[in-house]
Amino acid sequence: MDTWTVLKMLQYFLFASLVRSAPAGLPSNLPPEFRETALKAMTLGEKILKDISAAHAAAVKDFSLDSSTSNLQSMAVMMEIPLSPVIQAVSPEFPLETLVSHMLAGVQMYQNLLEVLSSKVSGLDDLRADLRDLLNHINKLKEVAQLTVEVSDQNPSTNLASHLQNSHNVPVAFRLTFTRLRSFCHDLNRTFKHLSKLSAAGAR
Repeated sequence: MDTWTVLKMLQYFLFASLVRSAPAGLPSNLPPEFRETALKAMTLGEKILKDISAAHAAAVKDFSLDSSTSNLQSMAVMMEIPLSPVIQAVSPEFPLETLVSHMLAGVQMYQNLLEVLSSKVSGLDDLRADLRDLLNHINKLKEVAQLTVEVSDQNPSTNLASHLQNSHNVPVAFRLTFTRLRSFCHDLNRTFKHLSKLSAAGAR
């Protein structure tokens, strides 16, 4: 094998290695602390999912978290319960800055919703505390990755509170909020797991 061929092969493998070490949309050279924080956030997300099931079972007797919600969606629109921000895999079109921004906005949004619901339903203190801790972990991811992320505080609390004067609306609002929070947390956990693997691959 001649020298030129050897050099071209080395160049190819070096390029392939660089591509693997910097996944598209993810900053290169992320410190180990990024992966550690992502794993801690995922563990907390799993705890939040358990808290959601327990709080829902204690507060809502008419329907379970897994029952059909098709007939409740119009109520969600009427009570102005917002949809979760989109959470998807990091890519050139959806870079880490955008992902973290959506994570922060979503957690803040659910904090605000639970604050309103807690005035009508008891037993939400642990869940609210866990969401506060989750927000801290996501902010830590932002700091470790040195991201410039701006998040507007989505605060639908005033609108939701105005619809909870009718006692029938309270369990419906609780049900819809918890269903969407659960789905949001599942998306977060999948993403935290994905980020921990990508950052580990990039460190090699």
